Amino acid sequence: MNELFKIKKIASIAAKEAGSYAIEKLGHITEIIRKRGHNDLVTDVDKSCENIVIKHIKNNFPNHSILAEESGKSTGKENFTWVIDPIDGTTNYAHGFPFFCTSIGILYDGNQVAGVVYDPNRKELFSAIKGNGAFLNSKKINVSSISDIKNSLLATGFAYDATKAKKGLDDFAVLLTSAQAVRRAGAAAIDLCYVACGRFDGFWEIGLAPWDTAAASLILEEAGGKITILNGKKFDIFDKEILATNGKIHNQMTVILKKTRADENNN
Repeated sequence: MNELFKIKKIASIAAKEAGSYAIEKLGHITEIIRKRGHNDLVTDVDKSCENIVIKHIKNNFPNHSILAEESGKSTGKENFTWVIDPIDGTTNYAHGFPFFCTSIGILYDGNQVAGVVYDPNRKELFSAIKGNGAFLNSKKINVSSISDIKNSLLATGFAYDATKAKKGLDDFAVLLTSAQAVRRAGAAAIDLCYVACGRFDGFWEIGLAPWDTAAASLILEEAGGKITILNGKKFDIFDKEILATNGKIHNQMTVILKKTRADENNN
């Protein structure tokens, strides 16, 4: 456990430094590359932020493995793996929309054991160690108490892939009329952390990658939330879809999402 506290401390330092750099360079991007489509972006700042995080890992834990969004995977001798999203919400960042973060999840033997998500615009550091609760800066956080989806505030995101985005829009249309409101801000890690601290009551998305959820899904679980894939089955960070709630509206959302897919298959 002591090692995990050290890991979380270094991850927090790295995330804050990367976030501060992103704020410093906001509006001064020198390179934007389209990766897999016109709406899937990476900037020079993403790469620099990722290098900042990797520097801290190699200086403190040189034998740990790394899985990073931009530079890929490097394998170390120990069983720890750091899963990095240097800027979750790159499109937001490229447009100067202040909703992005740095996300760092840590796995041991493939299982989530620690995670930090840093929002540099609001100076909010969400963090968790497995079995030790979830925190926003130094304050312990918990999910909301909303138990009826009619009174809930939900969040979602849309996949880069057009087919998956269409399914997301179908889900959006149904849940928009089921909930009090739905928000789409464009950074899954922050959305999940907002469920963890009670700002949102539920979140769903398809087309995700492990670096989107490796930190924030643990934070949410440690805050008392529930996470599955859309049909209610067990979630893994390598799954490409997620349903995350305060636990109290989870079954209601699962029923709605299952019905949406059944209706699609019948049409």
